[in-house]
Amino acid sequence: MPTPWPRRAFLLATGTSALSLAAPATPPAAAGGTANTTADTDAFAALRAKWRTLILGEGFSPTAEPFQSRLAHLGTSARQLRDTMAPAAGSLWPDASYADPEPDTDQESFGYSANLVTSCTRLATMAQAYSQQGTGLTGAATLRTAIVTGLDHLYAQVYNERQARFGNWWSWQIGAPQALLDTCVLMDDALSADRIARYCAAVDHFVPDSAVERYTGTSTGANRVDLCRVLALRGVLGANEAKVALARDALSPVFPYVTSGDGLYADGSFIQHTTVPYTGSYGSVLLGGLGLLFALLDGSAWEVTDGGRQIVFDAVEKAWAPFLYNGLVMDCVAGRAISRGIAASDAKKVQADDHLRGHPILASIALLGQGASATENARWRGLVKGWMRRDYYSPPLSDPQLSLAHLARLKAVQDDAAVTPVPEPTGHRLFTNMARATHRRPGWAASLSMADARITYYETGNGENLRGWHTGSGMLAWWGDTYANGQYSDAFWPTVDPYRLPGITASRKALADGAGGDWGAARPDVSWVGGTTDGRRAVLGQHLKGLQSTLSARKAWFCLDDAIVCLGAGISCADGAVVESTVENRNLGPTGSAPFRADGVTKPSTPWSETLSGARWAHIGGHGGYVFPGGATVRARRERRTGKWSDINKGGATTPLTRTYLTLHVDHGTDPTDATYAYVLLPGASAARTAERAAATGWLRILANSGDRQGISVPSLGFTGAAFWSGGTAGALTASAACAVQVTERPDGTAVVCVSDPTRAARAGLTVTWDRPVASVTAKPATVTSAATGAALKLTFADLGPTKGATQKITVRLG
Repeated sequence: MPTPWPRRAFLLATGTSALSLAAPATPPAAAGGTANTTADTDAFAALRAKWRTLILGEGFSPTAEPFQSRLAHLGTSARQLRDTMAPAAGSLWPDASYADPEPDTDQESFGYSANLVTSCTRLATMAQAYSQQGTGLTGAATLRTAIVTGLDHLYAQVYNERQARFGNWWSWQIGAPQALLDTCVLMDDALSADRIARYCAAVDHFVPDSAVERYTGTSTGANRVDLCRVLALRGVLGANEAKVALARDALSPVFPYVTSGDGLYADGSFIQHTTVPYTGSYGSVLLGGLGLLFALLDGSAWEVTDGGRQIVFDAVEKAWAPFLYNGLVMDCVAGRAISRGIAASDAKKVQADDHLRGHPILASIALLGQGASATENARWRGLVKGWMRRDYYSPPLSDPQLSLAHLARLKAVQDDAAVTPVPEPTGHRLFTNMARATHRRPGWAASLSMADARITYYETGNGENLRGWHTGSGMLAWWGDTYANGQYSDAFWPTVDPYRLPGITASRKALADGAGGDWGAARPDVSWVGGTTDGRRAVLGQHLKGLQSTLSARKAWFCLDDAIVCLGAGISCADGAVVESTVENRNLGPTGSAPFRADGVTKPSTPWSETLSGARWAHIGGHGGYVFPGGATVRARRERRTGKWSDINKGGATTPLTRTYLTLHVDHGTDPTDATYAYVLLPGASAARTAERAAATGWLRILANSGDRQGISVPSLGFTGAAFWSGGTAGALTASAACAVQVTERPDGTAVVCVSDPTRAARAGLTVTWDRPVASVTAKPATVTSAATGAALKLTFADLGPTKGATQKITVRLG
């Protein structure tokens, strides 16, 4: 049987709904009423009507594009599903058997339970075509009969109160019941009271009240929101006030900031599965699910009034927006979802990339804004409009997998003349609680992925992301405003050399697929990961230890105005394998024709490799430049690489894909000891600008690059920064113990000093000295217990452990 598409792909391909195609319009009249009786029948009828609108959409013409063609496609899909549906023992469709001969929780059983979700999702697609105008099947009696027949068949055979679950828990508690309940709400008038009672009993069996009794395990974060959606819809369908109230109340544990494990952190981090940064995947589900539930219950007796929901509203710009760029959501917070390209089965043509994952988040922000303040809603709509306008690579309104409800929300924002697009913000955001950072400058943006004792190297599981081993080893991804927006979208993950991800240092020791274990089990035993930032520039560092490797290294990044300075030191390994630091690995697409120059010499545009000795600079046309201070020996190559999605995801397509890459890396040799590297990344720079920066030898001063400390100064920016791996001196900066320090002198005679302890060590008495005359300290946090000024500035800090690596900012007046 075909390998099933992963559990979350159904949701992520369409946004927050498990439906494969959604749409808006006035529902048709249908035969066969249901007499739901409760203390407030009208209230539940209103909620069912509202849910129809939320999942079908509203406010667009079914005869206007892009809706007309999408509705026609919905009708074609539903017609094919109706015509191929063949109820039989163990299946509703021949290609989606849920009859597991050995029901347990192994990979094979996961496949059978996934086919249950497939069956429920297909019925939901048919119900949308029945409920929506312009599908050619609106109100069709044959379709109605087929849907009811399918619901009865699934109930009788597999999804009922007598069945024990097998395979993936998610299929039974979230995937199947969400699609099932959506179908039932859409087909409410065609279902008898007995049928609804049976379906509700089945949901109660698999999703009892106890599923949200404790905020732990599979009932946290996005999963908890999904479970609440099931409970709420079950209550709405079955007119059960207690179920709806439980769903509302069970959302409350999702709202507060957490300090460990799953959830939102005060610094904007979002974690799921305990150790995985997941803003762009599970976070998308959480955001979309909350938007739907807030909207559904708004104005009802079960409205969500918990004041904690403001934390979710605050997180739109604090947690999600920093990872959205020109319509895409950065891969560094998508976990194993990066391996979801195109599914293996033709019946499940699900495709995902950073843009297709980003679009539902934009729509969810637009929906969530309806329940936020007027000021928040107006600004968010401006953000969404800006992201949409700039997404030239994959325009959201042309996204074939975006639900029609989401499409309608985005179209409404685009057409609203009162909404002014908000430009991409500039600045730096450091997410200490999930070892991630984003750096945004006019014309480009970058992200950095690291790993430590709290955050996994990468996540694999369900046969997904089998070769993501080194994504947390300092991967530095970047995009331009009008170029390279498809850099990681265009079959990057199945075709890139996984040992040469941009920015990483890695041993070439061969790793097995899924090395380290499922669900983010593998974490390096290191604590110095993070840095300090003033919100514009930053000093970042990572004590790197290799996955299943003896590799150890110190990596530092200095994020500046038009560049990122990258240093590596203390690179040592005893694997018996070559160790490399990858400066760049640029996806040049199928043709790979972008020109490449090194020290002014144009290199071949066909596959080629060369060792560049004493290289001072290099440039990739249409992308950017690279400067090697003092010269370096760099390996360069242009190569065509072929891979398949199935190589990295057991549910992926087996079709070979070929892309051309231009790779620059420093070869540290086999089993290096204290190896180093230094380079400057210049996103978007021209060849002339790159050469000019290389010739300006005084622009950058490398103050230290060793396993003890790494530091630089850029006099023209008034910038000095250092990553102290232990106490020591770098230029004018001295620290008594491990810390990150950054100083920026301003033209007005003031300066900002930023300090953090990324190790989170429980100690007091850290001192940082800046050998520069300082007249006075004008502002300091309570963590500064002493600030001596005069010929030099000496700062003494209390225990910084409780700050969890957060920046301590001090402003001074220079002497």
